[in-house]
Amino acid sequence: MARVLFEALLEAKGAQGEWWVDSAGVWASEGAPATANAQLAMAERGLNLSGHQAQPATQALLRRFDLIVVMEQEHKEVLLAENPGLAGVVYTLRELAGGQGDFEDPVGGSLAVYRAAAEELEKLLEAAWGRIVDEIGSSKQ
Repeated sequence: MARVLFEALLEAKGAQGEWWVDSAGVWASEGAPATANAQLAMAERGLNLSGHQAQPATQALLRRFDLIVVMEQEHKEVLLAENPGLAGVVYTLRELAGGQGDFEDPVGGSLAVYRAAAEELEKLLEAAWGRIVDEIGSSKQ
């Protein structure tokens, strides 16, 4: 959900096509589709998750990014323990949005839980926008 919501934010900001955005999970099962409720919650926003296939956050994939945004502090810790060279590149979404704490994964929840998660993700991404732009800009220098 975060990937398609961020892509929608890029479009709203007139920045689509300028960024390469992807999704991977620390403990993702290769090729797994988005949950039915995630697909429904995104479809209600006019976004399409039907082609989503999960992929693990491998070292080769991670090295391709200037910024890596994770949902939980534990994800950040695992990625940095396995990839110490990514220090200064990995942030939690709440951290970028100026807050603290984890984003609760809605997996296994009802459609209402996914709707609430999508709404929270939209707010966090909007709040994090300026910091994301700053982090990407500073990584290019």
